[in-house]
Amino acid sequence: MQELRLLAVTIALTASTAVASHAQDAPAPGTVDTTALAKQAQNPVGDLISLPFQFNFNTGGDLGDGTLFNLNFQPVIPFKLTENWSAISRTIIPIDSIPGPDNQSFSGLGDIQEQFFITPAKPGRIIWGLGPALSLPTATAPPLRTGTWGAGVAAVVVKMTGPWVVGTLMSQFWPMTDTGGEPKTDLFLVQPFVNYNFGKGYALGFAPSITANWDAPSGQEWTVPLGLGLSRTTVFNRRPMSMSVQYYHYVERPDGAAGQTLRFVVTLLYPTAPH
Repeated sequence: MQELRLLAVTIALTASTAVASHAQDAPAPGTVDTTALAKQAQNPVGDLISLPFQFNFNTGGDLGDGTLFNLNFQPVIPFKLTENWSAISRTIIPIDSIPGPDNQSFSGLGDIQEQFFITPAKPGRIIWGLGPALSLPTATAPPLRTGTWGAGVAAVVVKMTGPWVVGTLMSQFWPMTDTGGEPKTDLFLVQPFVNYNFGKGYALGFAPSITANWDAPSGQEWTVPLGLGLSRTTVFNRRPMSMSVQYYHYVERPDGAAGQTLRFVVTLLYPTAPH
């Protein structure tokens, strides 16, 4: 657990350093349209730097009274390639604490995933992005180690209509080289999302991460959660940010997995243009 705390502190300090140059340019509270900013943050390929810290508490199911804690740090950074095209870098850095037998626990870093989306700099009615994806065998906790270098493709489609932001994020990782034996990283993800923005930065969202592990035994491939979340985008101490709470119940899951997830997300937002 001490290793987990040190990793979390290191990531937080790194994130603060990476965006320090933006801190002096933070807008005053009265100048931000929080609803427009919320919709922009809900777009995975929006022109917005975001630093989400996602705290997942997984319990129930085959975990019983145990809790599998997962912290995902997911920086999203846009880059301008040309006058007509932009690139979006989306990194997923997982830190986990996993309950084990005899009251043991395993804590450490999971496999880091990197996604790059190429998207039009001036999107039309349908916003889209497409690009390569990588999975790196960085896991330090024994139950998480795959030893697999994975590569694949990621895609996203988004539509904004009035208060609605709807779309789908998909990715597929295939194993390229493997040094750790089983399991291999042969993973499919589809995340449909539907957000309804009430105004004043409040939104109700549905965004289950549905995964299929093609390397798992027959009947154990799919993980399917269903649930909802409530979020608020606001300005705190001159810093735009979003906070949300979400709950998901797993209607399909492999043996040994949790039955439900309670998620808290704190996202620091850095608009690249005035709002």
